[in-house]
Amino acid sequence: TMPDQKRNPPADQQVINIVKERYGQFATSGSSCCPPAESGCCTSPSTVSATLGYDTVDLDLLPEGANLGLGCGAPLQHLDLRPGERVLDLGSGAGIDALLAARQVGPEGRVFGVDMTPEMLDAARTNAAAAGASQVEFREGRLEELTIVDEAVDAVTSNCVINLVPDKAVVFREIARVLRTGGRLVISDIVLDGELPHEVQDSVMAYVGCVAGAAPREAYFRMLQDAGLGQIEILKDVDFLEMTEKASPAEVISLFEQAGVDRSEVAGVVRSVTYRATKA
Repeated sequence: TMPDQKRNPPADQQVINIVKERYGQFATSGSSCCPPAESGCCTSPSTVSATLGYDTVDLDLLPEGANLGLGCGAPLQHLDLRPGERVLDLGSGAGIDALLAARQVGPEGRVFGVDMTPEMLDAARTNAAAAGASQVEFREGRLEELTIVDEAVDAVTSNCVINLVPDKAVVFREIARVLRTGGRLVISDIVLDGELPHEVQDSVMAYVGCVAGAAPREAYFRMLQDAGLGQIEILKDVDFLEMTEKASPAEVISLFEQAGVDRSEVAGVVRSVTYRATKA
């Protein structure tokens, strides 16, 4: 008999519970520090976001607490939102992208944020009130089952969240359902160019750190196309590990020590991609 090539991933519900708990901790602590928050372990969220490509002027205008330094890119820069448009932010967290989008669509536009973590939703609603962003609405829910009617939005964005969802194909079908014909999406996410060591695949910390939940690049974009989302254009493609090390070196070292994995085993495998696609 052939030996098993892969160990079973954590059960879907277990993964969902872990993600929810961990992001709840991020929301209540106000940062994405690695636990425990040892001295030197935490980099300021604004430093992390600037590394990812956010404009520091934009960040300075946000209420304190909207930016937790989570994410793996800066997708809104490429979405080219216009006044009056309706936009959906998947996995909206403490509200950073939703509030930046609100400024771009203006008072005539609408922004919907969807998140499954109650603590994140509380933080996001507090931040929206502080920003006076009455055109933003945060809804509790799962990305696999959006409480949004068909063809309701002009644009969709998401920053390093779809990789955390066990069934990505369903998420892409939901995006296609809620987007109007001709609507667009710009998403930052994690994909794999190669195999991850079992130790990283099995590490829940790695899962919630965006890595072990990631799909191979080819499979990921095939799911996107199968959902009816085409004209895919890769806007940015960088080594996620290198990028993370620049922002939070101690956190990355800690993660590898916990998993017992050598850095060279994952160099170049985990990619942060920002891409654009449209609904035909």
